[in-house]
Amino acid sequence: MEKRVSGDIRTATTAKAENWLDLDTLASVEVSSENPDRPIEAALLPGFKQGWQAGGPGEQTIRLLFGQAHYIRCVQLEFLEVAVSRTQEYVLRVSQDSGATFREIVRQQWNFSPDGSTVESAMHFVDMAGVTTLELKITPDIGNPLAVATLEKMRVFEVFSR
Repeated sequence: MEKRVSGDIRTATTAKAENWLDLDTLASVEVSSENPDRPIEAALLPGFKQGWQAGGPGEQTIRLLFGQAHYIRCVQLEFLEVAVSRTQEYVLRVSQDSGATFREIVRQQWNFSPDGSTVESAMHFVDMAGVTTLELKITPDIGNPLAVATLEKMRVFEVFSR
């Protein structure tokens, strides 16, 4: 998997996930920031104990860039927050022209509470051909600009080359 963090390009590999798109070989990733102890691979690839965490507060963007256009059927997202109450918003968008234009698939808010709702898990059925870029924008807390974004898991299902 190729990724860019603040303009750098790096490569990493890990085990393949069964029934999900092998992002390690089919996509490169751009991420606005990351905590070195919780890199983006931890959310995109299997075999990690914790997911990704941003390197700083505020809105974060994760982009999967496909070398070839793909047919995407479903995107799975999972978020975990056990420490603080917060209202997170995320936007999932796709591009069919290498990021020149985007189409919003879903915009969703979730209220995390350590005493109740600590996990947000969503399956978004996209069913879209010709996808070249998949983008996830996360606002970790709409009421607190100092909150730090996290993502436990992001998987992409049933992608066929076109």
